Amino acid sequence: MSSTSIDDLLAFEEEAAAPAGPQARPSRWRPVLRSLAWAAAVVAVLLVGLRAVGLQVSLPVLIAGVLAVLAVRRVTALLAPPPPPPPPRPAGAGEEDGSYNWGARDALRGAINQWERPLDWSSNRTERFTEVVLPRIGELADERMRLKHGVTRESDPARARVLLGDRLWTFLETPPRRTPSPRDLAVIVAELESI
Repeated sequence: MSSTSIDDLLAFEEEAAAPAGPQARPSRWRPVLRSLAWAAAVVAVLLVGLRAVGLQVSLPVLIAGVLAVLAVRRVTALLAPPPPPPPPRPAGAGEEDGSYNWGARDALRGAINQWERPLDWSSNRTERFTEVVLPRIGELADERMRLKHGVTRESDPARARVLLGDRLWTFLETPPRRTPSPRDLAVIVAELESI
């Protein structure tokens, strides 16, 4: 059995520091030699590939082409703009400012859209309201009654009618002839919340 503690397993150790002696100066020839090695490897692969398919290409032309492509690649890498800085982190880890980022894709916005779109679509079409929005409101009412009182409209209609009240019961059971106004919907939502 090992005597290693959990602290030893989770501890972060810094990389071993470089030796304290004098550091070797980077060579100027290292990048050139690396590029030439890459060029030789690419030329060899291209030469074998071209000969495998039966094409004959002059070796100096192939070498010049590969070196030109690698030179262009190197120049464009040197001229590329630096990457953008990381976004600034909030100064304090305390409370948020309270504003909502409406452009972000999150669950709250998805839930709002589930109600916003059908309500907007049904604003001038009563049958759309009756088919899409009214059943959802009924499901909400049933769920609230089930959670708080243990009944639904289907399981105990008499008790559900008492809990919902006549106005909300009538609204849910008989489809409206016209789409309710936003003020009427606000009253219905307030009654739902009071269940």
